[in-house]
Amino acid sequence: MSSYSDIQKAVRVEKFRIWFAWVCGGWVALGVMNATKDVAVWGVVAQVVFLTLGVLFTVAAVRMTNALNRKAEAARKEVLGDL
Repeated sequence: MSSYSDIQKAVRVEKFRIWFAWVCGGWVALGVMNATKDVAVWGVVAQVVFLTLGVLFTVAAVRMTNALNRKAEAARKEVLGDL
C-alpha cells in the first residue's frame, strides 16, 4: 500500500498536468483567434468554436480535478483509518 504522501504527490502532479494542458490549449486558441480575426467569416467562426471548446475543456478540467480530490480524500481516509 502506498503512503498518503505518495498519493498526494501524484495527485498534485496530475492536477498540474491538467491545468498546464488547459493553459497551453488556451494560448493556442488565442493565437488562432488572433491570426484569423481579420478574415471576415472565418474569424467569427474560429471565435465561436474556440469559445465553445474553451468552456467544454474548462468543465472537463474542473471535473477531472474534482475526481482527483475525491481520490486523494479516499486515500487519506484509508491511510488514517477514518472509514
